[in-house]
Parts: sequence; structure tokens; C-alpha cells
Amino acid sequence: MASVPVSLDIEISAPDLVLTGAETAATARVAALLRDRPEGTLVDDPAWVDSARDHWEELPTRLRRALRAFRRAPGPGGALLVRGLPVAGSELGDTPLSDGSVQRGATVPASVLMLVACGLGDPAAFRPEKTGALVQDVVPVPGREEFQGNAGSVLLTFHNENAFHPHRPDFVMLLCLRADPEGLAGLRTSCVREVLPLLDAQTRSALHRPEFRTAPPPSFGAGQGPAAPHAVLTGAYEDPDLRVDMAATEPLTERAAAALAELQLLFECTARTVRLEPGDLAVVDNRITVHGRTAFSPRFDGTDRWLQRTFVLADLRRSRAHRAGDGYVLADPTGHAAHPA
Repeated sequence: MASVPVSLDIEISAPDLVLTGAETAATARVAALLRDRPEGTLVDDPAWVDSARDHWEELPTRLRRALRAFRRAPGPGGALLVRGLPVAGSELGDTPLSDGSVQRGATVPASVLMLVACGLGDPAAFRPEKTGALVQDVVPVPGREEFQGNAGSVLLTFHNENAFHPHRPDFVMLLCLRADPEGLAGLRTSCVREVLPLLDAQTRSALHRPEFRTAPPPSFGAGQGPAAPHAVLTGAYEDPDLRVDMAATEPLTERAAAALAELQLLFECTARTVRLEPGDLAVVDNRITVHGRTAFSPRFDGTDRWLQRTFVLADLRRSRAHRAGDGYVLADPTGHAAHPA
């Protein structure tokens, strides 16, 4: 293995883009138009998403340019942090306590997420996951503290979102509505582009072999049988895509196990952490970057950390066989016919 830097998480304090007051106000006006759309305000309605796509062009120029640039060139870190987006904090109410909490009706934050999703590609969701809602709440849930997922509050291990799935998201968006009161919860990211130079040739070769298996979460897994073996690194050798979930990816050989352990170490060594504040939007390129979260202690009193999450597919057409009526919700990954809810 090449020389590995000793690193605690690098704290990110300088966002990639900070909106001016005028830009925040302009974004709020566009989001309000979408929220108050007279034809209907259900976020999951394809017609509402079409309206978000139309309104995308009305967002501030600097915001649109930053998102388009990131889509094409996500840089060495594979994540983008935008600060100053409107979230209408005084209108939020208490942080939800339900594991299945989603946002069905249009709000300013949901409108912001859909506007950005339409600039990066197309929003998408998975029917077994929070009933296929396009905007999902990420909140700590009582009794789920040890859960390796968005409802937990222990250290969340590094993972590509839905790593098991053939049409996993290209981008994961997390918009902060309410910060962790104690400032302990931090979004962690690590990009294969920074890890790659630190891998020795033997480990790198092992990660390119189909000697790993990633299990779906219980909500996806009923009746599917064993997951197919896959490689962790795929595509261009000099700039590969990454597919791994440290809580769900199983090595199938001894060399695969050694390679996965080294990869985990390097994720830790190159990790970046950002403690999101209200109005912060983190966009993670799920093709090359894993993400996780530091541990925190929720209060369950309505003041806990509250993010909203939306997935984006850069090429929606590739998943057409899995989407009923050419909508935005994918059925199971087995290739069975998709049916509307």
C-alpha cells in the first residue's frame, strides 16, 4: 500500500457556493411559485415535477452554473456544498419522529430540492423505500438509534446509496431544514478519486474483480435470492466508479476481504465532514463518492436534526423498464414488471 496520510476527518467550513441575500430571495420566490402552483401541489405528481423543470431556468445564474459544472466535473471530492438556500424555518414545525416520514405536499424546501434535481437530471425514488416518495425526511427515530440507515444516530458507515441496485442514484441531495442542536452530527464523504493514488496495485486489482456481494436492505430484499457478485471498482481504470456499502458489502475471497479492509481505512483517512446548517444543500456524486454520518445524541423533543433527501438519475431512460408509466418511481430491481401504486 502507498503511504497513507494520518487524518481525522477534515472539517469543511468553506462551502463551494454561498448565495447572496438577493439570490436567496430570488430562489425563495421561484420555490414559492412552485409551492403554490394552482394546478396542484403534490410533490410526487409528474405534472408538478414537470413544472419544477420549467421553473429551473428562473433560478439565480450562479446557482445554475455551479450545479451544471458539478454534474459534468464533480472534482476530486465528489461533493458540492451550497449555502443560503431558503427553507422557511419558522414554518417547519417539530422534527418528525417517524421512520417513514416523507414530504408529499409542496413546501419551499421540497420545491428547492425538485428544482435542483431537475437541473442535475431527474428526481427518482424506489417504491420499497419510504413508499417511493420523491422527497424523504432524514431524521433520528426513537428505538432505531443503532440502525445503520437514515433513522439511526450511531456512526453511519460509508456507503454508496442503494449500492446493491442496478439503477442506484447518480446524485444524492441532502437539504438541511434544522441543524443538530448539539452540533455533533456531521455528513462525512470520501471520494474514490482521492483514495485511488493511495491504493497499491494488488489491492486495486482485487477491487476490480467481481468478488463482492452487496445485500439489499430488508425493505428491498423479499424474495430476491442472493445478490449477484460485483466489483467495487468499475469503468475507466484511471477514474473508476465506486460501488460499496461497508455495512452490507460482503467479500467473497480472502483477497477481496483484505482489499475491502484497506479501502475502509483509506476512506477514514481521506474523509471530509460538514456540519450542515439550515439552508445548506449537500450534493454527493454517488458514482464516485461514499457518504456516512458521525454519531450524535438525539433529544426526540421536536428540535432534532432534520434533513430532506432526494435522489437524482442523470439518465432516467436507462431505468425505463423499472418505472411504471414512465414515472419517477422504480419498482424492485429484479426486472419484474412495474405497476403503479
